[in-house]
Amino acid sequence: MAVLLAAGIYIGSKLSVNSIAFYNNSQNSSKLKLNRLIDYLNNDYVDAVNTDSIVEGVIDDILQNLDPHSTYISKQDVASVNENMKGDFIGIGVHFYDYKDTISVIRPIKGGPSFRAGIKPGDRILMADNDTIHGPFWSQDKVIQKLRGPKNSKVRLQIKRANTDSLLAFEVIRSEVPIKSVDAFFMMSPSLGYIKVNRFAESTFLEFEKGIESLISKGATNLVLDLRDNPGGFLQIAEQIADEFLEAGKLILFTKNKSDQVIKRYATEKGRFENAEVYVLINENSASASEIVAGALQDNDKGTIIGRRSFGKGLVQQEMGLGDGSVIRLTTSRYYTPTGRSIQRSYVSGSEAYYNSYYKRLENRNTDQTNPESVQDSLKFITPKGKVVYGGGGIIPDIHSPNDPIFNSTLFEFLKGTGVLDFFVFEQLDKHRGRYSSLPESQFLKEFEITDVIYQQFISYLRAFTDVEVTKAMSFEAPLKVLLKSAFTKQLFGDIAAAKVLLEIDPILNKVIELESLGALD
Repeated sequence: MAVLLAAGIYIGSKLSVNSIAFYNNSQNSSKLKLNRLIDYLNNDYVDAVNTDSIVEGVIDDILQNLDPHSTYISKQDVASVNENMKGDFIGIGVHFYDYKDTISVIRPIKGGPSFRAGIKPGDRILMADNDTIHGPFWSQDKVIQKLRGPKNSKVRLQIKRANTDSLLAFEVIRSEVPIKSVDAFFMMSPSLGYIKVNRFAESTFLEFEKGIESLISKGATNLVLDLRDNPGGFLQIAEQIADEFLEAGKLILFTKNKSDQVIKRYATEKGRFENAEVYVLINENSASASEIVAGALQDNDKGTIIGRRSFGKGLVQQEMGLGDGSVIRLTTSRYYTPTGRSIQRSYVSGSEAYYNSYYKRLENRNTDQTNPESVQDSLKFITPKGKVVYGGGGIIPDIHSPNDPIFNSTLFEFLKGTGVLDFFVFEQLDKHRGRYSSLPESQFLKEFEITDVIYQQFISYLRAFTDVEVTKAMSFEAPLKVLLKSAFTKQLFGDIAAAKVLLEIDPILNKVIELESLGALD
């Protein structure tokens, strides 16, 4: 997560190597010194030297001495990093596990290339063209590289399907596959919609628009905007989403660069939830663009911020090319919320201390860490309606909600990190896929329950991986059954359906429901 948070918010445009000028003699001297050192290493050093790797190390060291969010991205990594922010890639469109050294299809993306070709959940992909792609040699990264390719190119797949003796042959035509940045949107009540955004990518606002239009058509007059665990992304996308909730002319944010040049961003007239009650959910992993949205609404006395103090990243990066395909994302300005507060945490003690303070907050996330009495007067700001808000590091929510013990447990981290729960569910579906897939989504959500038999089977399955977490699991029986149902639902029906299941054990969403019911009584 720290790596994601380090990427933070950035401006989408890129600067070429030719745009980077050396403005004075001292800078020219530094450049010449570095070039001369490289020449000495290439020409005179006793052993062969990979100067490319040395230069990359020097760049990393330089940037780390600036701030925690200026980063170097090698030319090998640029494509994958940018792909995540672009919002799509060219591939075959399947969710899969590298399960027991075999590529096992969880489900094809509905309407995608594999779906159209007839590939089904539970299929094992054994060959792609003439390559056997199962076994320990084939890492997940190698498989992904093999299955992706140019648009409209074809890949021939050999698939083993349950209850069939021979391999099945499929020809799949690669095409765009979306990388979703809006995980879920659905109605929590007849008037309350819910939408979860996991990052601010190029495609996010279009996904967001689709989600809220669907919610409005179903009667949503109020909205829950879930920005928990959202590490940020494009500045412009954050502005567009904040604009949906603010009246025309309201200040969203302003930025200030090295020359004290101030650029202000204002809301337009297009907002569709300007008159709605809005609940914005944040936690310690909500950073940069997420904090812009939360801060803009909080400073304009719009809605209610619920959760835990956000990460505290108020720096803006510009992506700049280095001429060989590699780039740096260099901090070029700071952003400020409408009241004038910077929410950037201090990094004067260096990057290591900066992230250690973040990890310490994670350890103590069940406590209310707002401590408003200890905040310096210079970090207190007043909204137009007289509410006190705080700078100095992250967005402090209006209502603090501690994490639920199940989500803040080593058991949950183990389940998430190892995939044990997901593998168990996959095996269960593999054995009884017809039984589970016969129900439509609405009926499944209503009628399917994790029985004691399934729960005990999972405990036995877990014990084969670790004895340490079994005792903890036994003390979390009720929420663990909900997690199991959510995992079944996700593999069968996708993220939106799974998110509905988790409502039952989500303390922050339950706080929203409580507030909404109190409002209805007033």
